Amino acid sequence: MIPLITALFFGFASAQKVIQLTYCSIDEHHLRMDCKYSVPAESSEVYCKYTQGERLFDTTFPDEEQHAPWRTRAKVRLFPGNICRFLFKTLPNGKSNFTCNIKTPESNMVSKTSVVEKRLLLPCSAWSVLLQSCNGLLLTLMALPLLLGITWL
Repeated sequence: MIPLITALFFGFASAQKVIQLTYCSIDEHHLRMDCKYSVPAESSEVYCKYTQGERLFDTTFPDEEQHAPWRTRAKVRLFPGNICRFLFKTLPNGKSNFTCNIKTPESNMVSKTSVVEKRLLLPCSAWSVLLQSCNGLLLTLMALPLLLGITWL
């Protein structure tokens, strides 16, 4: 029983996960999404894809091919720091669901979905990333007295 519990614990502890999914607008009609993930140190490769239901926008999976309607509008790239970036041109008005899917050859796929409303999108900047992250906002608020030079706190 103990070996089974140990195997399950270490199996879950070393699995990949999507940590955060942030988004902003590059310009009025273009979307940028950053999917931050963690993977086990022993993982040799990471694959990423963005979907909307069954619709595949783009992928880094070698076995899957991007659908023709999205070839000029959607692009997925992996960046250092465990970030999978999605660029999407001509975002439609209203709300849209986008799902970031992360997979390694050794494990199952994990995903995170976010609802994007075009009229509420912030422009891409360091401030928009801070506003979407509670930790970043908390850090900003705690550092504000230091930045303002208030020494009486």
